[in-house]
Amino acid sequence: MKAAGLIVILVLALGGCARAGSEQPQRCFEIDAGAPVDPLLLAFLSRARAAHHLADDLESQGDLAGATAALGGLVTGPLPHENQALAPEVREVLADTRARLADLHSRQGAFEAALADARAGLELVPEASYFRGHLLETEGLVEERHAKAVAKSDPVASETLRKRAIGLLEQAMAVQSEVIQRASSKPGSSGGRPEFPATSPLPTPAPSSSTAPPQ
Repeated sequence: MKAAGLIVILVLALGGCARAGSEQPQRCFEIDAGAPVDPLLLAFLSRARAAHHLADDLESQGDLAGATAALGGLVTGPLPHENQALAPEVREVLADTRARLADLHSRQGAFEAALADARAGLELVPEASYFRGHLLETEGLVEERHAKAVAKSDPVASETLRKRAIGLLEQAMAVQSEVIQRASSKPGSSGGRPEFPATSPLPTPAPSSSTAPPQ
C-alpha cells in the first residue's frame, strides 16, 4: 500500500496509506480548515505523513522490512492526548497505519504479527466506521494469504483460515454498508458521498478573496 496513509482518509483519505496501482486505494486525511487545530495534533499528523511517505519509498524499492520499521516507529512513538485520551484523528491515523502494517507483515509471511496489528487497530476504532471496516477487510486478506501459504503443508488448517477470511470480509462489508446507510440517512445527505475524509494530513488554508482557487 502506498501514500502518505488515509492520512492518507485524515493524513493515511493512513486507510494503511495506499499507493496508486496497489491492492488498496490511495487515501488521506483532511482537517476542517475552519477549525482551530492543536499544534501537537498537527505535529503528529505531519510525523505520520512523513512516516508513510518514507514507507512508500522503501516499499517501492522492495524493502518491506524497512517500510514496516518506519510505520512501526509511528505507532510506538509519542502520541498527543486530549484530556488524557487520544483524539479521534489520532486513533483513526493509528488504525489506518495498523492496517498497513498488517498488510506489510503478511506479505513477509509474518502472519501472527499481521493479526496482532489488525486487532490493535480494531481496538482503536470500536464503532462502525470506514477505518473499522478497512481493518476487518485487511484481517480477512491476511487470513487469505495465510491460507494460501499453508495450503500444501496443512490443507485442513488452510481451509479453516479460508473460512475465517470469508467471515471477516463479510463483516467488513456489513460495517461499510452501515457507514454508507448512516451517512445516507442524515438530513440533507445526497446519499452519494461515502463517509470518508479527503486528501491531506494538514489543514488547507481557506482561500482569501484575492487568491485564485486551486487548479
